[in-house]
Formats: sequence, structure tokens, C-alpha cells
Amino acid sequence: MYASLRNFLFQFDPEKVHYFSMGCLKTACSIGLTDRLIRNTFQFNSNSLKKELFGLAFPNPVGLGAGFDKNALYLNELEALGFGFVEIGTVTPKAQDGNEQPRLFRLPADKALINRMGFNNGGVDAVKQRLINWNSTKNSDQNGQMIIGGNIGKNKITPNEDAWKDYQICFNELHETVDYFVVNVSSPNTPGLRALQEKDALLKIFSVLQNDNAGKNKPKPILLKIAPDLNKEQLDDIVSLSMELKLSGLVATNTTIDRSNLSSESSKLAASIGMGGLSGKPVQQRSTEVVKYLSDQTQKQIPIIASGGIFTGRDASEKINNGASLVQVWTGFVYEGPSIVKNICTHLANHQ
Repeated sequence: MYASLRNFLFQFDPEKVHYFSMGCLKTACSIGLTDRLIRNTFQFNSNSLKKELFGLAFPNPVGLGAGFDKNALYLNELEALGFGFVEIGTVTPKAQDGNEQPRLFRLPADKALINRMGFNNGGVDAVKQRLINWNSTKNSDQNGQMIIGGNIGKNKITPNEDAWKDYQICFNELHETVDYFVVNVSSPNTPGLRALQEKDALLKIFSVLQNDNAGKNKPKPILLKIAPDLNKEQLDDIVSLSMELKLSGLVATNTTIDRSNLSSESSKLAASIGMGGLSGKPVQQRSTEVVKYLSDQTQKQIPIIASGGIFTGRDASEKINNGASLVQVWTGFVYEGPSIVKNICTHLANHQ
């Protein structure tokens, strides 16, 4: 059923379809009867899938990666679809429009997307207020509730030497409203951002954040999101830094700038599309390799959230078997539809 709907929606602009689809879901979830119907249809509840990590109680290990709900607009709707956690953002201190449109493209032959969104978001103040409103509707008992991660970045106009200031602003503004943080220095769509993955730059950013975190009444887990394009030496630096700074965890991986795994049909299409981060099936294998390498090198001392090419329960199991503690979907959600969380959770529950 969803395949037919997807084929119809794929006739239209991807970014417009995103907002149209989520707007329809939001309308449906605003009505008590349909909200309950959606939850009963798409949620999968099993005590066997509950996960304690970072001092947080995840209702299940399947999350939605950053970039889908940049402005925390759809938290109730995503919870209705059964997600155990959602990463909002990437959030920057000031609102920014992002890159020029079109900036989101489909490669159906490879079950992939290319995006060059450029951290388009409404700014930390607007996101913070939505999160305050969301939290006000939740019970004081967190158990069983969807976990919210805050993915933070720098504004495009901020020079790299001052990037730490942007991360610090977002961290402090969102500290009371999210459950954990992810420092995003790995998007290929903000000029110069990936240079912040170098060890000295990361030391500066994390030293500032951890110092601020230590002064809070309730410190929050801080994770680092990395690119799949790092070489062995760079990955070793990430491992060394993670151990040195005692990072709470790693998110592996972001989108790739590599186009080598595309079919000939998609390669031609990608060439005409131009720059942007590639996600979906073509990044699946490399993402798994990075997860395994990080897990092995840290001796599983640092939890890993795996992201990259997860479409099915088997895909999720592969990531977990290679060292991941949790998984995130994004492109798979677009291609597989609203049943993706239930399908993955059903598989995981049956193959434990």
C-alpha cells in the first residue's frame, strides 16, 4: 500500500512532499480517534526492546536521525509512529534559510537521497520554546516516553575559529529541554564544517561543553557525530579523543560525499545534481565498517548510535551485531514509510 503512495509522492518535489506529508500526519494526530488509531497501528511495545543507555530509558532502540525534524515541529506525530527517540536539528544559534533550492534529491534506483540543506532551521530560541511546550505535556516519569536528542551546529557565517561559541550557545539554551546532545561537525553542506573533525578543533569544542555541563544540576550526555569519509588515521584520532574526553557516545555516520557505490543510472543523475551528502543504501556498508572499527578500537567502552542505510530489521541487526547500541533511520523512513519502526522492532524482538 505504501509503495503505491510513495510512487505517487515521488512525482513531486521532495522537500515540498516532506512538509505536505508531515502536515497531513499532524492533522490526523490532532484528532483523538485517528491519533489512537495511528498509535495502535504503528507502535510496537515490548519490554525486551527497552534500553538503558547514557542514564536514559529508551522505549526501543529505533530512532529518527537529525535533519528530518529540524525545528521540533512533529514530536507528537513521530512518537505516534513508534520512534524510541528522535534527534531534532541540526539547531544553530541564529535562524538561517540554508542553501538555495532545490536541495533535496531522490535516487530511487539506489534507494538513496542527496541533500545539501545547509542547516536550515528557525534558530535555537524558536526550537527551545517548542521543546518547552512538548515537555509540558509529558509526565514527570520518563519511563516509556520518547527520548529527545538535540543535534547542534554552527551558523554558516560563523568562522571556524569561533565555532565553539555557537555550540556553547545551543548547548546552554537547550540544556533543560533535551535528553542528550549530539555535536554535528560532519555535515558536508556547511562550508568548512568538516574541518572541525580535526582533533584540536574537537578538543576546543568539547572542553567548553563539558566544562559547562559539569556546572549543571543535571549534566546531559554529549555525543559526537562523524562522517563516513574519515580515513583510518582520522578514525584513530576520534577514538583517542573519545577516550581522552570520556565522550558519552558516538553517532556513526553522517552522509557521504563519495559517489562510488551508485549504479550507473544514479551516477549520471548524481553528476547532474552536484554537491551534497549522499544517504541511504549506498552508505550502508561503509557506515557498518565505521561502527565496527570504532567499537573494536574503543573495546565497546563508548556506546555507538548507528546511522546509515537502515531500511529493515535485518539492517538494524547488522549494525547492532557490529557494535551499535541504538540505530537511527532517515532515508529508510522515506522509502519504507510509517511502518519502518514497527517492522524493525518486530524483527529485533524475534531475533534476540
